Amino acid sequence: MRIIAGKHRGRVLAEFRGTDVRPTADRVKESLFQILSDRLIGARVLDLFCGSGALGLESLSRGAKEVVFNDVSDESLAILRKNLAALREHGQVSQADYAACLMRVRGRFDIIFCDPPYKMDCREDVLARIASHNLLSEGGVVVWESEREEFAPEGWIRSDLRNYGRTKIAFFERSTP
Repeated sequence: MRIIAGKHRGRVLAEFRGTDVRPTADRVKESLFQILSDRLIGARVLDLFCGSGALGLESLSRGAKEVVFNDVSDESLAILRKNLAALREHGQVSQADYAACLMRVRGRFDIIFCDPPYKMDCREDVLARIASHNLLSEGGVVVWESEREEFAPEGWIRSDLRNYGRTKIAFFERSTP
């Protein structure tokens, strides 16, 4: 796993070992960040299920102003901190389940990455909490990675859907009344 573009282009990231881990493939990440390129400069980003931090770190490399990293796992956050140190980057690090993080985090975000474990069915709850806490900036997007096609719940529109084999990336934006 590596940083694809930006000031840290080509830098290799520490990652998990084992068969239960599902990092975002480089080809998926490259395509995703090409789609998001216009939104990244100066953006405030939340990486809600950050794992090793690959999506948030790629955002910082490409010009995001601030990234809040969150995960429940001690192991994930240890790898994230190792990656932040190796890149000499800073980010706010939170250890909480997604519900607690969304309740505690302050301010609004331009991009919110949601890459929960595939067997975790929490899309509607996450999007409802983001809406109720007003965490998405005007014109902001929630990027949802899953293995199934995700549909937009009430109050949201799915503005895009990309398929990369088993991986599906859905882009959710708030619907306008």
